[in-house]
Amino acid sequence: MATYSKELLSESLEGLGILVVDVGSPGTLIHSSATSAPDLDEVWIYAYNINTSSIKLTLQWGGVAAKDGMEATIPGESGLILVAPGLLLQDNDIRAYAVTASGIVITGFVNKITA
Repeated sequence: MATYSKELLSESLEGLGILVVDVGSPGTLIHSSATSAPDLDEVWIYAYNINTSSIKLTLQWGGVAAKDGMEATIPGESGLILVAPGLLLQDNDIRAYAVTASGIVITGFVNKITA
């Protein structure tokens, strides 16, 4: 039977948001999964924009190849926008970058699933 524990993103200090400061790869580190098979991290990531203009955000999910990048445009002065709806990660990293430095803030949580 699997067990679940809700935890902070690894780079979130005390549950605070993570400011995306990079404008290109490799990106700002958001979460490092320390789990290995058969355990998994179920990752929920939200983004908000503190600027007045929209900003394109790229999440690099476990790599830097084009197939590893997920893009979302975050509206200016937005509330929380869901950008990773419980996607699974195992023994890898999530990084983020945006076309404007220090405009996007990332928050979220991880459900650690232990077999």
